[in-house]
Amino acid sequence: METAEHFRQIVEELKRGRVIPFLGAGVNMCGFPRTPGEVDFWRKQGWLPNGTELSRHLARRFSYADPQTDWDLMRVSQFASVMEGNGPLYEELQQLFARHYPPTALHTLLANIPARLREKNSSAGLPLVITTNYDEVLETAFDAAGEPFDLVSYFVERENQRGKFWHLPDASTHFRNSRAAGAALESAPWVLIAQPNTYAGLPIRQRTIILKIHGAVDRASVEQSSFVITEDDYIDYLARMDFANPLPKKLQELMKYARYLFLGYGLRDWNLRVVLQRIWGEQRLTYQSWAIQLNAQDIDRKSWASRKVDILEMKLEDYAPLLAGAIEKTAAMPVEVGKP
Repeated sequence: METAEHFRQIVEELKRGRVIPFLGAGVNMCGFPRTPGEVDFWRKQGWLPNGTELSRHLARRFSYADPQTDWDLMRVSQFASVMEGNGPLYEELQQLFARHYPPTALHTLLANIPARLREKNSSAGLPLVITTNYDEVLETAFDAAGEPFDLVSYFVERENQRGKFWHLPDASTHFRNSRAAGAALESAPWVLIAQPNTYAGLPIRQRTIILKIHGAVDRASVEQSSFVITEDDYIDYLARMDFANPLPKKLQELMKYARYLFLGYGLRDWNLRVVLQRIWGEQRLTYQSWAIQLNAQDIDRKSWASRKVDILEMKLEDYAPLLAGAIEKTAAMPVEVGKP
């Protein structure tokens, strides 16, 4: 009954356009099981790493001296940056994330949700998807589904502008063309969001906006790639978010009154908690959200519950087809978009 009620609620909120999927590195494991203790199994299979796997890979690459804490990605990245500089770190990340990786069932589901909702007479679509991942797997899935999207990404530094969000209008067209040409988006017309409070170029509720809050890889140029990954990166990023939030106000408004679906993330990640506090700390009302997390511990349950987030204990590869089925079964009903 608990599971059935979850799917009933989330489908109705999807039809209202009030669900924002929030993707962490764990989504890249959906349907791609790991063998405990096998080193670099993900690389041998041609899969993307999760956070722990990436941390351990970088620890070996940069000879990090404390194997007891090699799961701490920020610490390991900070070590690499201090000892060898950002250049070698970025080059290693570029080699990992600039490759073509197949979308998981979860990425494919998200990319197909807008079309499925339109079939149900809902014009709400999927207004926003937030990801902390650097890769292009989500964009690949949207491209394969023929679903238009815009990109908004944080850049540590771009064109002498430090710590700003940039917008790529109609990114789906540029993404498709770059794929066909075997190039990247470096020549695409990214627009600096210099005035977040007044920026009016976003297609709110017209097409999906993919928000990459920790940066993105550029397949052709490591200089155009951006990774919020070291301790210093996060300190600078969070300071900017607190002092003068560079996120467009239109997106902030969309995020403040939404219900979140956390996929591949745990609330014990302190950087996620700070970002959410920045968003939810300004909410006047409280909205129920959900986290799909297998083998949740007491600290997970209490942390999520304090933020009114229900945990559904389920594998992501099991969750994706169930949500797809729930959307298909729901009746076609016109719903007033964006209303509680």
